[in-house]
Amino acid sequence: MQRMNVIFRGGLAGVLVWALCGQAQAQQSVSAPGPVNGPGCKVPQNHLLFHDYVDREQRNALKADGRADNEFNGTGNEEVNYQVTQTLTRRVDNLQCSIEADTIARDQKKISYIRGVERILRNFSTAFRGRRILAGHLPGILDGYEAAMALDRSGESIVPLVEKQSYETGAYLIASEAFDANPGRAEAKNIVLSKYLMLHPERIFATLKDNPNLPNRDSLILIAAYRYPKQLYEYASANNTLGYAIRKMEDPLVATVSKMATSGGAGQMLFPFLDNLLKGRISIDEINAVKDDPVKYYKLLVKTRIDYVNRSIDGRDTIRGMDALWAQLQRKARDPFINTINALHDEPDPKKRFRLLHDLSAQELYYLAVADEQELYTSSYVKGIFPLMMQKAGGRGDSLLLMVSFDRFKKFIKLAASYNTLSDFLASFPNKGDAEKLMTAFVNGLEKTTTLEDGVDVADSYASIVESNKPLAAKMLENVQAGLQRNTNQGNARGALLYRLLDRLFRSATDSSIDLSREFGIPPVYSVSYESLLGDTNRVIVQSFIYGDKDGLNNYNVQVAQLSKGWKKIEDTKQWVAYASTTGKPITHYFNKPLDEESGELEKAQAALVDYLNTKGLQPSVVLHRGHSYYAGSTIEQLQPTARIVFLGSCGGYHLIHDVLEHTPDAHIVASKQTGFNKINQAFINQLFDKLRSGRSVDWIPFWREFKNASGRMEGFDDYIPPHRNLGALFIKAYNSQMGEEKGF
Repeated sequence: MQRMNVIFRGGLAGVLVWALCGQAQAQQSVSAPGPVNGPGCKVPQNHLLFHDYVDREQRNALKADGRADNEFNGTGNEEVNYQVTQTLTRRVDNLQCSIEADTIARDQKKISYIRGVERILRNFSTAFRGRRILAGHLPGILDGYEAAMALDRSGESIVPLVEKQSYETGAYLIASEAFDANPGRAEAKNIVLSKYLMLHPERIFATLKDNPNLPNRDSLILIAAYRYPKQLYEYASANNTLGYAIRKMEDPLVATVSKMATSGGAGQMLFPFLDNLLKGRISIDEINAVKDDPVKYYKLLVKTRIDYVNRSIDGRDTIRGMDALWAQLQRKARDPFINTINALHDEPDPKKRFRLLHDLSAQELYYLAVADEQELYTSSYVKGIFPLMMQKAGGRGDSLLLMVSFDRFKKFIKLAASYNTLSDFLASFPNKGDAEKLMTAFVNGLEKTTTLEDGVDVADSYASIVESNKPLAAKMLENVQAGLQRNTNQGNARGALLYRLLDRLFRSATDSSIDLSREFGIPPVYSVSYESLLGDTNRVIVQSFIYGDKDGLNNYNVQVAQLSKGWKKIEDTKQWVAYASTTGKPITHYFNKPLDEESGELEKAQAALVDYLNTKGLQPSVVLHRGHSYYAGSTIEQLQPTARIVFLGSCGGYHLIHDVLEHTPDAHIVASKQTGFNKINQAFINQLFDKLRSGRSVDWIPFWREFKNASGRMEGFDDYIPPHRNLGALFIKAYNSQMGEEKGF
């Protein structure tokens, strides 16, 4: 028996559109669904069971609002509630009686109609509870069902009726199975399927793959092709009925994409230039001439990106394949450019390390920076991309942004702030007012976004400059407060929330009296209680991830040396070791040995330790990453949700904070924006262990003050960010918490 989550055999999802419809019924008193075998409503004995099924589904539908009574109150509209209640009680009762009183329909046909009512009610209850249908659809669905029965009894096709009805009504008629023998059933099903696809064009190609002979197939292909050209590319290459049909079409877009899709691997290289190919601004031969040269191909991608951005600024030119171009640009920025200069991080000669960049223009260097910030090493940006980019832009940041038409400038500002190059970048503007306008634009317009990315960038940027550039930080706070006032005045609840969060976060960076936990309902920000770090074994479990390069071996040796006093070795396997504290509160520190990476022994060692901890029910609440930035992703992937303190000792670990939060949402994260230094890392770990052995909570403000007194003179200390200043992470936590409380967005 079919349900609403699978309306059609063949896998069409029954996703109903939330659009209110249905006609009001006559005003009648409310009564509970009751037996229909009463005066004036004679039911044959062999039909009673089927009527019982309908009665059961009536009661279930009335309970779909969460209350087991004889009324439906599932909406905020009393009139709709009343009409649905009447439909589920009196109207269904009367429909059962009218089916039995029919002198034309045969016995099996009557049973089929009664079972159809049962299925409609069951599907309605399931869909309403799953929030896939508005309650107000039900009266209209019953209207359509009665009209369909009238046609079916006379042997007429239900196709004309289905053509006129909404998708929702048509879907329920087909799913009722009451009209499976109707001469128009197959065509009616195709009509409903087509209506579904018109409402959900993103499903057209996937559905046509299983239903390639729909009468309006070609028109549906065109709708999907112009909205989702990347999907068109994927389906055009298939050797099936749909693929053949696509390739036969003469539409310029479809024909061009089909040609790409059947050109072997070259099609992926051509697709990013789809819009310019369609408009005759470039030829396939021109692309083929550079596609095998990584540098020339990357240059063409950047040139095309800037062209697309310029043409889309006024909104009058629709660009096909913009997302595909950006995805390809990111891939080609990473390989060969970013991967190459990252791999040469130990090369002392900058000319040798950054030789690959010398032929790139300022714009092309800019896109290297904004295309893949997570893969970019600190030194690759600070020592290579940024200075060379500024040199080729004539030392003027304003000229650079004009060259790229301010494309992704917010991401660039966030990056510059994180790497402490924002002040130098803004100082390169000859007109100070232009720099201020740029930063105003950076903060403005968050209410127009559909994701949190820009808000996180603003929060992270403020955290990066609040100590190093107080005037700029003050200006950002002023702009945030203006945004809050603007959105409040306009009644934009989501916009007001975004700016209110930023206002409080900015203030909290310098005002410890602001209690973000209390204001935003998020876990404690300024401290980690000692009790929260204790596992079931009543001790703190610490896990370190160490890697197999030269620095990893050194980290291991230093770690062992530091544990020579106040600790004892309690486990020593071929793959990992464990030390337990001998003074103060109990702590057990587990860490893998720095085994060979290329043979896979290191990966096996880390996996073996994780398996051991899981088997023993030991949940690390403190995790230490002791390796370069290119190893950080491996550590993060192995994080357990129980981690409450996560230390990223690698270069640029600050840029991975949001990845950490995906694995352990409540973690307090310490990381560096730039270079990670072993001396600073070890000083932090030693102080943390001392605090844990004392059995006291870790209060970050005094902790950081002590840490600074001990290590603040070390090079790179100021680039380390304590948890209470991880504003981007706090912004995400606060927003998610508040979304459950705020109304109106």
